[in-house]
Amino acid sequence: MGALPGGKVTITDLAQRLGISKASVSYALNGQAGVSETTRARVLAMAAELGWYPSSSARALSHSRSEAVGIVLSRDPAQIGSEPFYMHVLAGIETVLGAHEMSLMLRLVEPRREPGDGARDLAVYERWAGERRVDGVILFDHFRADPRPPLLERLGLPYVRLGAGDDVAPTARGASVTVAQAVDAATLVEALHARGHRHIAHICGPVALLHEEARVAGVAAHAQRLGMSVVVSAADYSADDGGTATIAVMAGLVPGTQGFPTAIIYGNDLMAVGGLRALGMLRLAVPGQVSVVSWDDSILCRLSSPPVAALGRNPLELGSRSAQLLLELMAGHEPRNAASAPGVLQLRDSLGNNAYGPAAGD
Repeated sequence: MGALPGGKVTITDLAQRLGISKASVSYALNGQAGVSETTRARVLAMAAELGWYPSSSARALSHSRSEAVGIVLSRDPAQIGSEPFYMHVLAGIETVLGAHEMSLMLRLVEPRREPGDGARDLAVYERWAGERRVDGVILFDHFRADPRPPLLERLGLPYVRLGAGDDVAPTARGASVTVAQAVDAATLVEALHARGHRHIAHICGPVALLHEEARVAGVAAHAQRLGMSVVVSAADYSADDGGTATIAVMAGLVPGTQGFPTAIIYGNDLMAVGGLRALGMLRLAVPGQVSVVSWDDSILCRLSSPPVAALGRNPLELGSRSAQLLLELMAGHEPRNAASAPGVLQLRDSLGNNAYGPAAGD
C-alpha cells in the first residue's frame, strides 16, 4: 500500500484502512485490552507499513506521564564537561532511557557553598513536579540532612540516589544504587601498606559530601588498623585544586602531618593528574619518592606520565543501573537498593614501593 501522501499518518487513517473503529486502533497501539490478538497484529502491521509513530505528547497525556527523567547537578558546568566520571554515568543513564524511548532533562545549578544550601535545585524539582515535566529523578552528591528526598517524597516523585552509602535504606518512593566506600578504601590502603608505605596523604573531595565523608573515615580506619598515619586535605575535584592541596601536604602545611608522605590517595582522576604536575614542580619523582593512586580511573590516568594506578570501577554501569532502578519505581515496583561492585585496583607505574623503607619495627 505504501505511506499515505501529503502528511502524517493518523489513527483515523489506520482505522479507515483497516475498516475498524478508532477506539480499536488506539487499544491495539497502546497495548490495552479490548481487541483480539489478531486485530492487534493487523493494526501494528499496518502502522509499520504506513510509517506511523505515536505522538509523544499524546502518549504522555494518555498515560499521565511525561516520558522524561530529570537530573539536577549542583556543579560548575566546566567541571562536569571535563570530569570523565560524569560523562560515563550520564551515558549509562541515556543508554537505558533511549531503549525505552524516554528523555533526559539535565539542569545545572550553582554549586552549593554549604550542605544546607539547596534552594536552587529544590526549586527545579518543585517546578518539574508542578508542570509534570518528569516522571522521576536521579540524585547525585548526597549530604547529611539532605532536603531533596523529603521534598521528593512530598511531591510524589520517584527517585534514585546514585552512589549512596550501603547503610541507606529504601523509602516509600526512593531507592539507591549503593557503593561500599569502606571496601574501596581498604583496597587502596592495603595496597600501599603492602608496598611499605606508612605515612600517606589523602586528598579528598569536599568533605560535606557523604561519599567523601565515608571515604575519609574508611581510609583512616584501615590505616589505623595497619599502623599507618594519614593526613587529609580537601579539594574541589579540579586538577588545579588537587595540585594546590598536594603542595600544601608535601610542605607540611596541613595539620596532622606526622611524617613525609610517601604515597597520596586522590579522590578523583583530575586531582591525581593535577597532583602529578605539582609533584613535578616540587622535583619529587613518582613513584621513586612519592606514589600516586586515584579513586577514579579514566583515560586521563592511562595517558598521564607516569600512568596513574586507580580503582577500576564502572561508571557506565552505575548510570545504567540507576536508570533501570528508577524505571522500576515509575512502573510501581517496590523500592529496593542495588549494590554496585567494588572497585578493582589497576596497577600502573605511579604506584611503587616505599623507597625509604617501612617504619622501624614493621
